[in-house]
Amino acid sequence: MAQVDGSRLIGMQRTLASFGGREDGGVAREALTATEREARRWLIQQVSGPRYSWHVDAAANLFLRRAGTDDSLPPVMTGSHIDTQPVGGWLDGAYGVIAGLEALLALDSAGIDTRHPIELAIWTNEEGSRFSPGAMGSSAFAEPASLAAFLGSTDASGVRFETERDATVAATPEALNVPLGRPVRAYLEAHIEQGPILEVSGCKLGIVTGIQGVRWFEITVCGSSAHAGTTPLDDRRDALMTAARMVARIGDRAASLEDPALRVTVGRFDTAPGAINTVADRVTFTIDLRHPEEARLAAFEHHIREIVAQGTGRCTAEVRRLMQRTPTVFADEVVSIVEAAVATSGEPSYRLVSGAFHDAMHLADVCPTGMLFVPSHRGISHNAAENTDETDLIAGARILAAVLTELAC
Repeated sequence: MAQVDGSRLIGMQRTLASFGGREDGGVAREALTATEREARRWLIQQVSGPRYSWHVDAAANLFLRRAGTDDSLPPVMTGSHIDTQPVGGWLDGAYGVIAGLEALLALDSAGIDTRHPIELAIWTNEEGSRFSPGAMGSSAFAEPASLAAFLGSTDASGVRFETERDATVAATPEALNVPLGRPVRAYLEAHIEQGPILEVSGCKLGIVTGIQGVRWFEITVCGSSAHAGTTPLDDRRDALMTAARMVARIGDRAASLEDPALRVTVGRFDTAPGAINTVADRVTFTIDLRHPEEARLAAFEHHIREIVAQGTGRCTAEVRRLMQRTPTVFADEVVSIVEAAVATSGEPSYRLVSGAFHDAMHLADVCPTGMLFVPSHRGISHNAAENTDETDLIAGARILAAVLTELAC
């Protein structure tokens, strides 16, 4: 912990933010763009020496490997992502990458050799803002067969993921090819919280015990188009009014449960034909449902289906589940080591479940995994105003260095 250089950490974090940096303090560095490739090139230039080597896999995940005394052992991994939303902040996943890099440099300064190698991972396309879905790199690492479905994904300009992946791999010729799905001893990801819990609690460090589960739904309501001026209200099959009542009832049901862990979000609402003077004949809206307990997810899905079935009136409606991910529970082994390191540091801490997805969610499918959070000012993220106190960033890097050492020795 003592060998973590706070000035070096913050300097590297600020420099990385300059790749795609904006005048308002935000960062525009979407996945596999020329800007992200420049940032990768810069990262490679920060480390040298015989114990280090760079590697890349078929998903363009980039790895910095610090050799262990028994280099045949599976690596302990850390890292995150450096791609952003179209306009993101200066931290987000980039903090996990820089904190991981600083942890390796701190090991060098302390003269510590670890039995297991340690690898810093820069995962590809975590945000999913340019290519869909998100977390392509970490999910392909955990399930290599999934990569084939990602290759044809295109951005808004029609550029294929496969094309940009190939250009990104070519931009780092010194990185040796490694396979997807390699064995991993353990994975620990440092990240800003992206929520208000730590700041409100006055804690500098978040011990993350898991990631809440999620279910996505698409509800389609069908009615009949009619003239806005000539059709009486009681003679309409108004898909929009019907859908609006459903949304209100779903929101009321969520509020009535008084469950602070429940998250219900209507994120998209599409209306056809979309004319100001025409009764809508088709409405599609989405629901993002999240909770750390699978039973609560199943129960609220039942509420959604019940409300839709009972609220169609003269219309018809269909509920389609688009995606389901069970809650992720992090390994007791890793969580316990994080807790011990935090206790040693004396920093105030808080145990919590992550409300956002992270690459750690997919690594948890293949190895013991954990996460460490530092506070976010006012809980803001994916925004130019995203910020964390420098002292908190340094505190997180110190814990990360200690935990990686414990896992790798």
